[in-house]
Amino acid sequence: MSDRPPTAPAPDGRPARSPDGRPAQSPDGPPAPALDRPAGLSPEGPKGPLGAPESTTPSTSTAPPTVHAAPDAPDPHVWDDGLIARRATSAKPAPPERPERPERPDRPERSGHPERPAQPALPESLGAARGIGVTDPGRSVDGPSGSVAGRAAPAASPASAPPFRQPPGVPESGPAPESGTAAARTGYAPRPGFTPGPAFGFGALRPRLDALRELVGLSRTRLDRRALGDAGRVLDEAAARGRHSLGHTVVALAGATGSGKSTLFNALAGVELSEAGIRRPTTAEPMACAWTDHADGLLDRLGILPGARHLPAHPYDPALRGLVLLDLPDHDSAAAGHRERVDRLLGLVDAVVWVVDPEKYADAVLHERYLRPLAGYAEVTFVVLNQIDRLPGDAADQVLDDLRRLLDEDGLALGEHGEPGAAVLAVSALTGAGMGELREALGRFVGECGAAERRLAADVDGVTGRLRSSYVADGGWVGGLSERARAEFENRLADAAGAAVVGQAAERAWLRAADRACGTPWSRLWSRRSGGGRDMAGGGRGRLAAVPVAARPAVEEAVRNVADEAATGLPTPWAQAVREAARHGAMGLPEAMDEAVAATAPGGQPPRPRWWSVAAVLQGALLVVQLVGAGWLLAAVAERFSAPVGAGGIGSGWWAPALLLTLSAAGGPMVTWGCALLARGPAQRYGQLAERRLREAAAECGRTRVLEPVAAELMRYRGVREQYAIAAARSR
Repeated sequence: MSDRPPTAPAPDGRPARSPDGRPAQSPDGPPAPALDRPAGLSPEGPKGPLGAPESTTPSTSTAPPTVHAAPDAPDPHVWDDGLIARRATSAKPAPPERPERPERPDRPERSGHPERPAQPALPESLGAARGIGVTDPGRSVDGPSGSVAGRAAPAASPASAPPFRQPPGVPESGPAPESGTAAARTGYAPRPGFTPGPAFGFGALRPRLDALRELVGLSRTRLDRRALGDAGRVLDEAAARGRHSLGHTVVALAGATGSGKSTLFNALAGVELSEAGIRRPTTAEPMACAWTDHADGLLDRLGILPGARHLPAHPYDPALRGLVLLDLPDHDSAAAGHRERVDRLLGLVDAVVWVVDPEKYADAVLHERYLRPLAGYAEVTFVVLNQIDRLPGDAADQVLDDLRRLLDEDGLALGEHGEPGAAVLAVSALTGAGMGELREALGRFVGECGAAERRLAADVDGVTGRLRSSYVADGGWVGGLSERARAEFENRLADAAGAAVVGQAAERAWLRAADRACGTPWSRLWSRRSGGGRDMAGGGRGRLAAVPVAARPAVEEAVRNVADEAATGLPTPWAQAVREAARHGAMGLPEAMDEAVAATAPGGQPPRPRWWSVAAVLQGALLVVQLVGAGWLLAAVAERFSAPVGAGGIGSGWWAPALLLTLSAAGGPMVTWGCALLARGPAQRYGQLAERRLREAAAECGRTRVLEPVAAELMRYRGVREQYAIAAARSR
């Protein structure tokens, strides 16, 4: 108990205040935060800025309270900035204690709060009278039956606690709400066994967002940063919106000057919150009215000032539970900064209610600047024709039909005959005509808890539509390089490297080597003396042919052809990336091919088969026979000339050495000729092997420097296109 003496309430029914302006300390506990009631607000319901609940004297009416039953299953979309809510009725008993979190009787009491007795439930008449102020989640109801003692949240004082703030220390699950509290009346309570994560999922939209994120990552170095700017903003917006409850639906009232937005805002709230009058513009700063608790995170993100956050006349109306309604400045306001505020908030809210009047419903600024560009957001758009009380007879129907015609010309799909699209309604915020239908439409829309996902789906549809030309070409993509294109490119490189010439040179070198090995000794001696025995490189031990320098123009032409073939059917950015990869690889390709030719071209003497040795031995034997025959013949001739005159006998013996010499002399060339015939096949194979090796070396250079980078770009595009197909697929 406090040491301060009790202070009598003020004559107007509000709690007395201490000299420093704060509510006086109550004997039952800390003071309750006071709520400044707007002008004209009756004590039948809490009205005014959120987060400042008012403590009033409860009514003594005995009428039973209206209890809205809620389904047994918890609502998976309800999340109040970290406080998981579950639905419960006052007739349900408190849930049993969780075994993994037993009650700790020795838990110390919070500082500033003495030990309190058990809190009896409020009488049923107290909720029906609606005489109590808005019960903030940080307050509790206790004291004797029929009395209210407001208690501030332990971690925030009434002077410092901002609106919509969740009280710290709220557990993941807790006991059922006490009878008579706001949680019991509305069905809100912590859902047991659920811990909020950092962001909510978006159901069928999640794969599209993931694909869009992957798309941006793969395209970051291939597309202009400005082209990916919208996609990045959509991803940032999805991440920011996902950190807040999808059970809250932010709906903005937008329109031109004099359309009656503020009047409609007040009519929906049930209390005059936004100033409506003749002076224009009447709305300078955005104003919020929330049919939910703990929406301050959303409003902080939207930039709504704490003083512009209010509760409606019936903040726990189940028909509009979860609605956060914004009153925006005029989009055609002459005041500086109003249009920028409107445009910024239109990109953040979940849905928009465009308020038009009979005079400006066909305004070109509205249709050309907003409705036509936002035609893809039809499912999260309402168009309300206000001030129909000014139209006589059936003029309202005629204006409404003309408005539908204009919206159809704008490309805005209308939700008629059960089809998804924008809702077009006619109301009079001043007389209340059509307000019930508008409230019912908003209630159905908010109750689906899908506005944020539909809004983001429209964002993704818009950004993928704008990026289509960067990922999908009109002519269609054939799928990359064909085998024919690869083979043609390799053949062009081989021709540029002179593979055929090197093969022919290798064949001729083999034939010359065979001729030298199998030729007559006299021919070998002559070749050695005349220098004809040197090979093509000179010296006999060098290379068989001079390494040809790859023709640079031929190489560049081959690279251009293969790049054009690979880029066929690609969108312009990706075709440019493929050509750039091929061009970059071709910069050092001729030099690399020259090195490959130098390393691959056959050098030195060709391999020596065994039959060359046999032919050489045979040529040596024939030489010996020639020498023997020549000596024999010379001896016979000498003997003939040295014999006495008239002597005979030896003259008839010259024919044998002559025949031997003739046969041996003719045998050498015949052996050479036969060896030349035998050498044609091996020489041809040797030349083909040299040509094939050089072609493989040139093709390897082309694959490493050109084809592989081009294939990598094509593979990247294939992955990007798959991700784009997922991101561009409609999730509904």
